Amino acid sequence: MRILHILNHVQEIGNGIVNVAVDLACIQANSGHDVAVISGGGEYESLFLDYGVKHYYLDQTRKPINILKAAWSYRQIIQEFQPHIVHAHMMTGIILAKYLQAGYKYHIVSTVHNEFQKSSIFMGLADTVIAVSQAVAESMAKRGIAEKKLRVVVNGTLGSPRTRPVHEYEPANLSHPAIATVAGMYERKGIAELIAAFANIAEQFPQANLYLVGNGPDRQSFETQAQATSVSDRIHFTGFQSEPQHYLVGADIFVLASHKDPCPLVLSEAREAKCAIIATNVDGIPQALEYGKAGILVPPQDSPTLATALTDLLNHPEKLQEWQGKAGENLDWLNVKRVNQETMAIYEGLIAEK
Repeated sequence: MRILHILNHVQEIGNGIVNVAVDLACIQANSGHDVAVISGGGEYESLFLDYGVKHYYLDQTRKPINILKAAWSYRQIIQEFQPHIVHAHMMTGIILAKYLQAGYKYHIVSTVHNEFQKSSIFMGLADTVIAVSQAVAESMAKRGIAEKKLRVVVNGTLGSPRTRPVHEYEPANLSHPAIATVAGMYERKGIAELIAAFANIAEQFPQANLYLVGNGPDRQSFETQAQATSVSDRIHFTGFQSEPQHYLVGADIFVLASHKDPCPLVLSEAREAKCAIIATNVDGIPQALEYGKAGILVPPQDSPTLATALTDLLNHPEKLQEWQGKAGENLDWLNVKRVNQETMAIYEGLIAEK
């Protein structure tokens, strides 16, 4: 099968959309399919070389003259590669894919990640729309995407070609008990609530430290918030880490306090690292944690309840150990091979319909 993935870039910056697409492209090529990626380039181009994935550079910056150039270049790529499937992962890609579909008769698949963005409705232009969690599928259906178009393929990242086996990562040198998050520094990731919750419990647990792994546009405001607490010396901003697994395997508790989150890849990684997990009961998070079997669910934007959950784990070492064990159970379904198998079944179904 000839499979063409299209996305804005392939930079190694912790972008979950990029990571899912890179995983699929590499695994599909490794399985014997003819796979190519269209993007604006990035660090993962070297990984594509290792796996035999062809890369086409295409600048998709959303400026009128640039979009016209991109459309012309896209036509040339389609003529050369002759794909059976075009898999669009971002909004500009779905527009380009739809533009030439009638003339070249390929099938279009899109994956919806951040369905809370207004532009995600354009992903419905595809023949089949993959939602990364059941919650995303239900949201897209409410927004008018025909249910017959929707398929759910829950995110999973274990065994990714981008990473090493978890046992190969040395734990970061953290002070314990160590509480960590790995997230973009955005308001919607609940970083402010996590800092507030930690400040609430820090006096009770003078050895506890908080590690905030990630970068983003709101980092400065979070640093200002942390500096205003009496425990700022125990709140550590590490910035972006290309291998956050070092922090995950070193942490005692992993927290994801998101206000919105379709199905974060980091939860499967935190589970594999056997962190006790506390996360908010929103969007695809409960499904990734098996509806509370693999992690403690708390309401979003509720730092007092988050503080209570942290206190309970830190006060009861046996409970902390129990939740660490639960996180590490039943991980097979979070493997990238399962994600690829379900995605390939969708491709094959479309081709069979023709």
